[in-house]
Amino acid sequence: MTKTNAGRFFEDYTIGQVIEHAVPRTVGQGERALYHALYPARHALYSSDAFAQSCGLAASPLDDLAAFHVVFGKTVPDVSLNARANLGYAEGRWIKPVWPGDTLRSTSEVIGLKQNSNGKTGVVWVRTRGYNQKDECVLDYVRWVMVKKRDLEAKAPETVVPDLKSALDVSDLVIPEGLDFTNYDFTLAGEPHRWGDYEVGEVIDHVDGVTVEEAEHMMATRLWQNTSKVHFDGTQREDGKRLIYGGHVISMARTLSFNGLANAQMIAGLNAGAHANPCFSGDTIRAWTEVLDKAETGAPGVGALRLRLVATKSGEAGQLKGDDGKYLPGVLLDLDYWALIPV
Repeated sequence: MTKTNAGRFFEDYTIGQVIEHAVPRTVGQGERALYHALYPARHALYSSDAFAQSCGLAASPLDDLAAFHVVFGKTVPDVSLNARANLGYAEGRWIKPVWPGDTLRSTSEVIGLKQNSNGKTGVVWVRTRGYNQKDECVLDYVRWVMVKKRDLEAKAPETVVPDLKSALDVSDLVIPEGLDFTNYDFTLAGEPHRWGDYEVGEVIDHVDGVTVEEAEHMMATRLWQNTSKVHFDGTQREDGKRLIYGGHVISMARTLSFNGLANAQMIAGLNAGAHANPCFSGDTIRAWTEVLDKAETGAPGVGALRLRLVATKSGEAGQLKGDDGKYLPGVLLDLDYWALIPV
């Protein structure tokens, strides 16, 4: 008998299965400091208690993507330990701010299964929810992963592909209680651009780039307690390379977007996301954003922008797919999200 855990394989999942993920985690100011050390994160609302208080919040919450990474990391041993790839995201909502001192845990429900035609892998869809110590849901999202089979002869499950929204409506977004941008300080935030300054179809080149190093992505992946083998064990891939955690690319691209979107302070919704091509140590990540939509919210002074954030290692801003409809080889990430910004 063995006491070690080899992780779940494709045939271990069933529709409706609910997985309670282990190891709750209490987050603190150290989490914020490490996040800001790993990424050039400069959004004022996540950097300053005083700025957050001027926007109607009790204090500066933990960065929205840091909260996402903690919730995501809990799920890896049960959902993607034996994954070949994380394929996409949908219907993500940040429901409550996460404050230093909160304790986060995660659960996932299996909502879709489809065996691939090669019979060696299958796609698993899960809806993950993150909860705080008060059992309040702070975040939920859907993701789907390609998972290896343990037994290639195992019978394929009935195919169930969930019907997911292509994008959240602004009415689906949850605006943090008390958020008020009426007296927003654009000087302290770093840029003058407000909701009305952005036009649908506009493309913003964020100019800056960051070369990914092996040490930093390994530190980030350990910080979020992400145990997926492809990020640590070079023998898991034929090329012997360790795959950069997709969340590392998301956070790097989001923080690079500060240059041009400094006032897009909070992520409120995740409409869709794809890790288009693998990222490896030595790649230089750059980013550009397309404005997809604009909407007003019911909160004072708060507008919403629907943004397509694209991370690349080559290619010009605005270039995404080829004539064949496939992502260009230099595209690493295609992320569609809603952000809250002063009007």
